[in-house]
Amino acid sequence: MILFSLFVIVFLTQNFLTPAPRQNIESQDWSGYVIYSDINNPAPVIKNISASWLIPAITVSIRDTYSDVWIGIGGELDNSLIQTGTEQDSSGGQTSYLAWYELLPDYSVTITTMNVSPGDTIVATISLIDASTNNWQIQISDLTNGQSFIQSSTYLSSRLSAEWIVERPTVNDQLTTLADFGTATFKDMSVATDSAFGSASDFASSRVTMYDRQNNQLVDVSQLASDGTTFSISYLP
Repeated sequence: MILFSLFVIVFLTQNFLTPAPRQNIESQDWSGYVIYSDINNPAPVIKNISASWLIPAITVSIRDTYSDVWIGIGGELDNSLIQTGTEQDSSGGQTSYLAWYELLPDYSVTITTMNVSPGDTIVATISLIDASTNNWQIQISDLTNGQSFIQSSTYLSSRLSAEWIVERPTVNDQLTTLADFGTATFKDMSVATDSAFGSASDFASSRVTMYDRQNNQLVDVSQLASDGTTFSISYLP
């Protein structure tokens, strides 16, 4: 739930069998996919992102570990980021699960009206409702227990990128240890710009892989499914 500020571009290629260019990125805190209107010259056009996922079950650890699964708009190329998702932690020998949203630079807000559990099906959407007033709507629902949350906010977003991410967050200004979340799978991925609607494979994108400071790979990020609506992130022990 922090700004994606540290990244290294490792690879850039045009695959003429796919509709959009791809690149690979290394990060110390993010893993997943980021899309843009254009890799080399992103435009402020992103206005909607959505996805679903099952809340992963966390393995209890002897030390405190953390993980977030979320969707967002902005944040990779700038200081704006609007996002919502779930958090899965192991602390003090106990696991905990919650839903949240965040509008940088404000801190994340726990959604106290939702009680989420591992295995629950989550559906989340972030939408620009009115560009003239910068009015956004965040919606996240637990289809398993029927609980949901909707919030409208005025927020000035760059609208340069959209993300589907598993993150190890920063807590008390320290980058945390990633929780063993097993595998998290994003499904039903879609994104809309001012002029187009499609899946992640319809736009230029980056696949982001998380490494620690010793350059140990922490997760494996799959390729996008052929229709661009699904991929998985797996914890590497």
